Amino acid sequence: MSMDGSAGARRSGRSLFDEIRAAAAEVTRRARDVRIDEARLESFTDVLAAEPADYADLDPMHDFVGEQGRALAFTIALDAINFGSGWFPVLRKRAGLSGYRSIATACRESVLAGDPWDGAWLRSATPETMARLLGQTLADPEVAELMTLYAQAWRELGEWLGLHYADRFEVLIRAADRSAERLVRLLAELPLYRDVARYDDLEMPFYKRAQITAADLARVFAGEGPGAFDDLDALTLFADNLVPHVLRCHGVLAYSDALAARVDSEALLVVGSPPEVEIRAVALEAVERLVRSLAARGRRTTAHALDGRLWNAGQAASIKARPRHRARCSYY
Repeated sequence: MSMDGSAGARRSGRSLFDEIRAAAAEVTRRARDVRIDEARLESFTDVLAAEPADYADLDPMHDFVGEQGRALAFTIALDAINFGSGWFPVLRKRAGLSGYRSIATACRESVLAGDPWDGAWLRSATPETMARLLGQTLADPEVAELMTLYAQAWRELGEWLGLHYADRFEVLIRAADRSAERLVRLLAELPLYRDVARYDDLEMPFYKRAQITAADLARVFAGEGPGAFDDLDALTLFADNLVPHVLRCHGVLAYSDALAARVDSEALLVVGSPPEVEIRAVALEAVERLVRSLAARGRRTTAHALDGRLWNAGQAASIKARPRHRARCSYY
């Protein structure tokens, strides 16, 4: 399986999202360190079915109010640095906010204060400018490592936008032509978006940040204009380290003793290692099964909508109190 889709996938009419789901199901079948507890999945489905489907969105990205062009730039550029959870324990955070929410809040303040948030501004990013923007210090080499990656992500986005899309986010959206899959494929041209792992002889694509960009655009623009995608409901789980953690806390995901000990001791996992891939892939498959179980109870939903509910649930103090898996990469 590949980003561009194999010839066989094209002949069968499978989308990129179909490929992601099929690969995750196969990883789940083979997994050695992560499994789905079917009984707990069914009981958790009952919990979800009993709750209102609507929820208060806690992501500071989604309450942005401003001119459409700036809102579009803000959404895409913030998702370009929507990663770094492996470094979040060493970041300076806003009082009461997680690592991501601290970063998103700082970025929201920047765009509201009048910073350009255009291609030229993104291309000028350096570790120093990222640290100032996000309230961090480069004196800590671990923090400096993340700020360097953030600056690279913005420079690459700005250069790509200028080279291929007349330096306009609106042109990129027109190129996607109301297709979330098309937008994902376009963004995956950028090196730091190429979220594909190897697992045994399998290629396991995730494309977490590229997929969440489409979902965030749909939320920010209420499914209209730049947020209109005809295939939005085909998106998968945005496989990161929080939703798998929520599923583990509810007993839906069970880890081997060895993996549980590593995660609970807050040891970093190697990106692309079998246990790290299994956590993300088995969580993705678990969400697919939850969607099907909810539908069987008359509560239809989508993987991306359920991702939002579970991400929100991950903000609870009881969930935050327990260690989640950490890995350092540009994917989540």
